[in-house]
Amino acid sequence: MQILIAFIVGAVVGIGIHFQLHQRLTRGVALAPMIGAVSAGAAWTLLTWLGVGIDTPWPWLAALIVPAVVTYPAILIISRVRVAHDAREKARLGIG
Repeated sequence: MQILIAFIVGAVVGIGIHFQLHQRLTRGVALAPMIGAVSAGAAWTLLTWLGVGIDTPWPWLAALIVPAVVTYPAILIISRVRVAHDAREKARLGIG
Protein backbone atom coordinates (compact mmCIF):
# COMPACT_ATOMS: atom_id res chain seq x y z
CA MET A 1 0.00 0.00 0.00
CA GLN A 2 2.95 2.34 0.39
CA ILE A 3 3.24 2.47 -3.39
CA LEU A 4 0.20 4.74 -3.32
CA ILE A 5 2.33 7.30 -1.51
CA ALA A 6 4.85 7.06 -4.34
CA PHE A 7 2.10 7.64 -6.92
CA ILE A 8 0.80 10.65 -5.01
CA VAL A 9 4.27 12.14 -4.52
CA GLY A 10 5.03 11.64 -8.21
CA ALA A 11 1.78 13.33 -9.21
CA VAL A 12 2.52 16.28 -6.91
CA VAL A 13 6.00 16.63 -8.41
CA GLY A 14 4.40 16.53 -11.86
CA ILE A 15 1.91 19.25 -10.92
CA GLY A 16 4.75 21.42 -9.72
CA ILE A 17 6.66 20.89 -12.94
CA HIS A 18 3.56 21.61 -15.03
CA PHE A 19 3.07 24.99 -13.41
CA GLN A 20 6.78 25.81 -13.34
CA LEU A 21 7.38 25.43 -17.08
CA HIS A 22 6.17 27.72 -19.85
CA GLN A 23 3.82 26.82 -22.68
CA ARG A 24 1.19 25.28 -20.40
CA LEU A 25 -1.44 25.71 -23.08
CA THR A 26 0.37 23.33 -25.43
CA ARG A 27 -0.18 20.30 -23.20
CA GLY A 28 -2.95 18.92 -21.07
CA VAL A 29 -3.06 19.66 -17.38
CA ALA A 30 -2.95 15.96 -16.51
CA LEU A 31 0.08 15.03 -18.63
CA ALA A 32 2.87 16.06 -16.23
CA PRO A 33 1.18 14.59 -13.11
CA MET A 34 0.61 11.31 -14.94
CA ILE A 35 4.22 11.10 -16.10
CA GLY A 36 5.36 11.88 -12.56
CA ALA A 37 3.04 9.32 -10.97
CA VAL A 38 3.96 6.55 -13.41
CA SER A 39 7.69 7.18 -13.07
CA ALA A 40 7.52 7.27 -9.26
CA GLY A 41 5.47 4.07 -9.20
CA ALA A 42 7.84 2.36 -11.61
CA ALA A 43 10.88 3.34 -9.54
CA TRP A 44 9.19 2.16 -6.34
CA THR A 45 8.19 -1.13 -7.94
CA LEU A 46 11.64 -1.73 -9.38
CA LEU A 47 13.32 -1.11 -6.04
CA THR A 48 10.95 -3.38 -4.15
CA TRP A 49 11.39 -6.13 -6.76
CA LEU A 50 15.13 -5.79 -6.28
CA GLY A 51 14.65 -6.43 -2.58
CA VAL A 52 15.06 -2.90 -1.25
CA GLY A 53 12.72 -2.61 1.71
CA ILE A 54 10.55 0.34 2.61
CA ASP A 55 12.46 0.66 5.88
CA THR A 56 15.39 2.10 3.90
CA PRO A 57 15.37 5.62 2.47
CA TRP A 58 15.93 4.52 -1.15
CA PRO A 59 12.32 3.94 -2.25
CA TRP A 60 11.29 7.20 -0.62
CA LEU A 61 14.09 9.14 -2.30
CA ALA A 62 13.31 7.48 -5.61
CA ALA A 63 9.68 8.55 -5.28
CA LEU A 64 10.89 12.16 -5.05
CA ILE A 65 13.85 12.24 -7.41
CA VAL A 66 12.84 9.97 -10.30
CA PRO A 67 9.65 11.89 -11.19
CA ALA A 68 11.57 15.16 -11.31
CA VAL A 69 14.35 13.67 -13.42
CA VAL A 70 11.90 12.03 -15.84
CA THR A 71 9.04 14.55 -15.97
CA TYR A 72 11.02 17.78 -16.41
CA PRO A 73 12.79 16.85 -19.67
CA ALA A 74 9.76 14.95 -20.97
CA ILE A 75 7.52 18.00 -20.57
CA LEU A 76 10.16 20.27 -22.11
CA ILE A 77 10.45 18.00 -25.15
CA ILE A 78 6.70 17.53 -25.53
CA SER A 79 6.09 21.28 -25.33
CA ARG A 80 8.80 22.09 -27.88
CA VAL A 81 7.56 19.43 -30.28
CA ARG A 82 4.00 20.72 -29.98
CA VAL A 83 5.01 24.34 -30.60
CA ALA A 84 7.10 23.33 -33.63
CA HIS A 85 4.26 21.19 -34.98
CA ASP A 86 1.74 24.00 -34.53
CA ALA A 87 4.07 26.42 -36.35
CA ARG A 88 4.48 23.99 -39.27
CA GLU A 89 0.72 23.48 -39.48
CA LYS A 90 0.07 27.23 -39.46
CA ALA A 91 2.61 27.70 -42.24
CA ARG A 92 1.16 24.80 -44.21
CA LEU A 93 -2.39 26.13 -43.87
CA GLY A 94 -1.38 29.76 -44.45
CA ILE A 95 -2.73 30.94 -41.11
CA GLY A 96 -1.25 34.03 -39.39
